[in-house]
Order: sequence, then structure tokens, then C-alpha cells
Amino acid sequence: MPVSGIAARKKKSSKLYKFERDRVSTSPGWNMENFDALGVGPVLYSPRGKRSFPPLLETPRLLIARSLGRPPADWEPFHDFWLVSDRMKNVLESVDREGVAFLRCETRSLRGEAPVYWLCDIVRELDVIDEEKSNFKVLDDGTDFRQYDRMASDSRFVFREEVIGSAHIFRARFLYKVVCDQAMKDACKAAGLKGLRFGNPYVNWG
Repeated sequence: MPVSGIAARKKKSSKLYKFERDRVSTSPGWNMENFDALGVGPVLYSPRGKRSFPPLLETPRLLIARSLGRPPADWEPFHDFWLVSDRMKNVLESVDREGVAFLRCETRSLRGEAPVYWLCDIVRELDVIDEEKSNFKVLDDGTDFRQYDRMASDSRFVFREEVIGSAHIFRARFLYKVVCDQAMKDACKAAGLKGLRFGNPYVNWG
């Protein structure tokens, strides 16, 4: 006998997107003037073990100049971090304050007032991949550099939805990718942010 009424439907899982730099062919018109004085060596890395900014000897100082290249976008990769505009910072904080961290830079321009820019890090890292249900090759297994081979054409990653919870943006452990949900994508699109794109969605759930 058929059950009367509206049949219960399984809740539809939200899509997850790769949170990536937009494809551009020209360099941004800025330069970190005092990079050598920051005291971090040749590359600015997050300290090992937990995402954060390393101790810096000076405040990062950006020179923004048209002679150096195109106007900087809202989201620019910078070593192990990103440089983001004030409005990009506002969007990220409004959607998921606990997942991000910022360090304000000093900025100057050769032409008028310089826009505000911040060093940005995605500090939330989740062990979100269901290894038993996924299909991938592990690189550097058993070392501090363990990671999933995401370049193989047959790689398939199944996400554990219960691990994500209410997070809207995070780093997927061992996948070395920043991932966001539909809410974050919609907020960035609504704000008209430039310099980022949302890669093909991950749609596999455990």
C-alpha cells in the first residue's frame, strides 16, 4: 500500500568548489618593497603544524604602481598566502570569520591614495576526504609531505559531509586545495570580486 502524503526527501548536499586564482596573463602592478626585511627567508611560509602567519620583523609594505603591471585584483596569490582587498576581506569575514585570518599591509601608490590590502590565510584545515571510498594515489606517504595526487585523470575524492559541518571555506588536508561551498561562492559573486574563480564542483559525498 502506498504511503499517503508527500514522500520524505533526502536533504540535498551542497556543492563544494575549488577556490582558485583566476587565469590571467599579466602580472599585478605591486611589489613588496620590504620583503627582505621581514626576516622570513626567500619564501613566506605558514609555520609547520598549524596555519598562521610567521613572526615578521616589519609590517609588509606594498608599492602599487601602474608601471609594474595591471591594477591588483581582489585576490592575488603571494607565496604561501594571498593578498586581498578590503572588500574581499569583508566578504570572507562576513561569511566565515573563523576560517580566515588577516594581517594588514602598509600600502603606498605613486598616483594618489593607495587601496588597503591584507595578507590573507585560510586557517581552517579539515581531514575531510574519505580515503576508503575515494580513488587516488598517495604521494610521499609516511612523510611530513604526504599528499593526494590530484592530477591523475582517474582521481576521485569523496568528502565526509559531517566533518565540514557549518564551514564555508577550508583547506582539505592532504589535498592541498582551498575549498568553499555555495554560500561563499554566491557572496563573492554578489560582491563582484575580481581575481578568483570557482573550479568544477566536488559533488561526491560519503
